[in-house]
Amino acid sequence: MNGFSLYCRMARASMMAQLRYPGSFALQSAGHFITTILSFGGLWGLFRRFGSIGGWDLVTVAMLYGLVNVAFSLAEALGRGFDVFGGEYVRTGAFDRLLLRPRSTLLLLLGHELQLRPIGRFLQGALVLGVALARAPRVSWDAIILVPWAVMGGAVMFLGVLIGQAAMSFVTVEGLEVFNLLTYGGVEAGQYPLNLFSRWLRVFLTWVLPLSAICYYPALLITQHPDPLGMPVWFRAVSPALGFVFLGVMVTVWNRGVSGYVSSGS
Repeated sequence: MNGFSLYCRMARASMMAQLRYPGSFALQSAGHFITTILSFGGLWGLFRRFGSIGGWDLVTVAMLYGLVNVAFSLAEALGRGFDVFGGEYVRTGAFDRLLLRPRSTLLLLLGHELQLRPIGRFLQGALVLGVALARAPRVSWDAIILVPWAVMGGAVMFLGVLIGQAAMSFVTVEGLEVFNLLTYGGVEAGQYPLNLFSRWLRVFLTWVLPLSAICYYPALLITQHPDPLGMPVWFRAVSPALGFVFLGVMVTVWNRGVSGYVSSGS
């Protein structure tokens, strides 16, 4: 069985286990939908009071909101194994068993659990994104293909953050909560235009954690919005590729961590 087929079987088993209790699944998904869309209520209230911020109106910012939340929901669904890696695998010694299996540890941890709960965040993010695309006055429909491209780049970028968090567990044993600054904090930061931040933070969110590359720059091209930071137009089209570059770096960090793993001694 090839790796893709194996992952599909593990994902199917995970989904069937969660759907064994449809009432619980429905309540969790609905709760996730409601609690996450309340954050958009904060944005709505902000723009209702001030009209526009930094040359951005609510409709255009809603596109940023939709892109980053849809991307994060996919990473959250796929990366559960990395999120709990320190406590469930390193501290208990269970990672030793994964190393005995003739499959990639990355593949096995991706198959740990395919979470269905983030479907609430996915649906509300997709809803806000769809409304924003329909209401934006200057949408470039030729550039609409950037939407799935940006979502894929964002999903792999957030997945890279989770893999980096898991790799740090080889040193810290338990997962570090500070990584929530890059996951949930990144989702919050990605909802606002990049030009509102100070210069050092703009550099960090473009070239270190390429958050702006998967929401801000694609949104500029889709809405034909001028870029106050002066980046070339071609960069807006290719910027989501930085998410894949970031994932590649985190996979390299993961492989280095695995090569130096000496078990928990349990």
